[in-house]
Amino acid sequence: MKPIWIVDDDASIRWVLEKALARENLETRSFANARDAMAAFENETPQVLVSDIRMPGESGIDLLQAVKAKHPGLPVIIITAFSDLDSAVASFQGGAFDYLAKPFDIDKAVALIRRALEESLREASVEAAPAETPEILGLAPAMQEVFRAIGRLSQSNVTVLITGESGTGKELVARALHKHSPRSNEPFIALNTAAIPKDLLESELFGHERGAFTGAQAMRRGRFEQAENGTLFLDEIGDMPFDLQTRLLRVLSDGHFYRVGGHQPVKANVRVIAATHQNLEQRVRDGLFREDLFHRLNVIRLRLPSLRERREDIPLLARHFLVQSAHQLGVEPKRMSESAMRFLSGLELPGNVRQLENLCNWITVMAPGQTVEIKDLPRDLTQGQPAATSLAPVAPAEPGALPAALSAPPSPDGWIGLLELQAASMLSAGQFEVMDTLGKQFESALIKTALKHTHGRKNDAAMRLGIGRNTITRKIVELGIDGAREE
Repeated sequence: MKPIWIVDDDASIRWVLEKALARENLETRSFANARDAMAAFENETPQVLVSDIRMPGESGIDLLQAVKAKHPGLPVIIITAFSDLDSAVASFQGGAFDYLAKPFDIDKAVALIRRALEESLREASVEAAPAETPEILGLAPAMQEVFRAIGRLSQSNVTVLITGESGTGKELVARALHKHSPRSNEPFIALNTAAIPKDLLESELFGHERGAFTGAQAMRRGRFEQAENGTLFLDEIGDMPFDLQTRLLRVLSDGHFYRVGGHQPVKANVRVIAATHQNLEQRVRDGLFREDLFHRLNVIRLRLPSLRERREDIPLLARHFLVQSAHQLGVEPKRMSESAMRFLSGLELPGNVRQLENLCNWITVMAPGQTVEIKDLPRDLTQGQPAATSLAPVAPAEPGALPAALSAPPSPDGWIGLLELQAASMLSAGQFEVMDTLGKQFESALIKTALKHTHGRKNDAAMRLGIGRNTITRKIVELGIDGAREE
């Protein structure tokens, strides 16, 4: 094993650390300045580097940057007598393993160096993303069944219905089905039917002719036309309004549809893949979903397992998301300790893979060291409450909670997933009037944002939002929004 290097202009600090590490049978090498340490790197490297920040000549931050440029995997611990926020931020931005402020407890310092040593000795298999990441990760038998089904359907154009809880990766499976189908070179168009208001969904699906309704200034192609010869993925199909189900059934039956306001049929050569987290059979029995449409969609059904049913995949997924998140932020990937990974694998995670991805984004930004321990996880998780990676909470956030803007995942429908997690959190906590509470927050956010973009001009904001002048005036009063003014 290579020695631990100590770089500090204070001889007493070097001496104390040398003696403490010698008692642990750890070899050390000391330097009084960063210049000498940089020169030594020309011929050898340490197992761990411990460096002061403020020294004569080059600083510890300069040394950190130089080391990370050539040896990105080397753990560097920064120590300093100036325990200010700027030093801490600079250290972590530079890729430091951890930050230790003087005066420090020698036992804690040795424990921290040992943690860094373990990281340095650990195999580097998870430190970088593989050259080609699989489309979908999973070693659990339930996921292997999904992979086999995708393979069997690779040369088929058959309609597929994907079911499973929210956040299980239904769109990823739909994209994989498209990629491995004869239509792979044609468009893949995705539409979340639950995210589009009922009045707009028909036009969104089938397009409209010019003058079909107020505001239809030109002819618009809908998603069916955009997906011509390719695949149309209809997510949350269980929430589609009943009257539109009839129009969708007609397209699936005879391959033709009419644009809104149109009189000429348009031929559709589209493969439809639908997905839902709901029990469609129950919705049929409740009269909320057409039985004939259900049978049209339910030609081949793929059920995605929840994360609870594939706990053995959690470490694999967590490592992947940590590397992915670190790559997006341009930092070194965080790593979970064995105890933290066991703890994470035992959580319920009702938001499934999407919640795990959000959590890994949180860890990348907020965890203090490169190795993540249980105590570094969001407080709500360690206290047995819903994860702190959901949308901005109704109650004030716990100290250290990540702002919603940082916890949002990179996927296009990320905010919808966060909304689902927030709703699940409130429902699990026994709260009532959840729709009213979240609805008011949603409306308030939209109106405030529109007013900001229109510099407080109320009528302009109403026009941009597509609501009436009287409506926005009433909402501003009801929601207690400030900053609005007349034109």
